Amino acid sequence: MARLLRVEYPGACYHVINRGNDRRNLFAGKGAAEAFELTLDEAALRFGWKVHAYVIMRNHFHLALELNEPNLSVGMKWLQGTWTRRNDALRSVEGRLFQGRFKAIIVEPGAPLAKVGHYIHLNPLRANLVTRGRLADYRWSSLSRFSHKPRAPWLEGETVLSNAGGLPDNPAGWRRYQAYLATLSEDKIAGAELTSARLSRGWCVGSSFFKTAVRKKLEKRGSLLQMTRSAKVPPDEVEQERAAHWERRLRALARVAKIDVKELSPKKSDTQKVLLAAALKQSTSVSNIWLAHRLAMGQPASVSQFVRRSMQDDTGRAQVQALLSKVKL
Repeated sequence: MARLLRVEYPGACYHVINRGNDRRNLFAGKGAAEAFELTLDEAALRFGWKVHAYVIMRNHFHLALELNEPNLSVGMKWLQGTWTRRNDALRSVEGRLFQGRFKAIIVEPGAPLAKVGHYIHLNPLRANLVTRGRLADYRWSSLSRFSHKPRAPWLEGETVLSNAGGLPDNPAGWRRYQAYLATLSEDKIAGAELTSARLSRGWCVGSSFFKTAVRKKLEKRGSLLQMTRSAKVPPDEVEQERAAHWERRLRALARVAKIDVKELSPKKSDTQKVLLAAALKQSTSVSNIWLAHRLAMGQPASVSQFVRRSMQDDTGRAQVQALLSKVKL
């Protein structure tokens, strides 16, 4: 089965995490953390991300980022893949580097996102890499870069500052922010809100109202993601929701292409069937099993074969792209 889609939309915020496979110290080697930070710089510019906080630890990284367009998956694939290829220190390492697909927890903008930022900035302290009064001394963190100018245009400090008492964005404000973080780390009540159980687990960080709104968005898109267990959505309900989304998408494509799905040819490789199947596979996570059954195209493997042949042809690709350009996602 194809991977379930992540929910991605302009303005969406995430707590993104990934670790070295078997907790391998990916960033402990000479130049590894620096290479990742430079690649993050390029990725943020390339994909238009706003980064509210980040930290690169020995065996994992955290990002608090915001999208300008729905490109989290493609952007993270580029970031991790590009860093892996560029980092000379890892060329001799065998096997996969990361433990798997990155984790992306949806975060409500405002105070919840700021808490994630505070949690990220406190990581070096929790790991005993710095003391409370020297948080900004940890080199591989956004905190060490916020007070320096010129600042990277993709670094966004307003969220953490505004939720730390409305601090100004200047050197004095950032010094006061460090003091604020030190206070949080010593406060048992406030510290309880900045734990991995609350901010690094589950599927969403935010209010009940926000979670409900996100659930509705997920259901509308037919992409309840990998989060369904945490969201307490039964697997069969997820499949039904995804199938309903594919059906709506199929009807929209057929309507624009002026194809009557009730009058399709019985031929398994009919050009109209292949066009609809190819367009669906290009724009959704539709399964070959569903397409084979819904469009009477024979075996699921036959669907892949018919679509692949069509997309290898210039005319076939042009027809699919022309159709997709006329149908809103």
